[in-house]
Amino acid sequence: MKLQDKLDQYKKSFLEKAPADAVEVMQRATRELAESGQAEKAVKTGDCAPDFTLENTAGEQVGLAGMLLKGPVVLTFYRGKW
Repeated sequence: MKLQDKLDQYKKSFLEKAPADAVEVMQRATRELAESGQAEKAVKTGDCAPDFTLENTAGEQVGLAGMLLKGPVVLTFYRGKW
């Protein structure tokens, strides 16, 4: 199964199970983000990412350039503090 098919299946299942008010909040946030124009400013597949430093889950500052010296980098963002 292709990744997009899996994502579509997951989304359908989530929408069937999630509370309607939660779905509305998430859909509104997604719509507002799309309308903001930020996606057009984002780094695209194949683009070189600009160097940056962010805080990791342990509270340490981690820079992209330093991590790339060690090998390929996978970047994941977490929304909020858990």
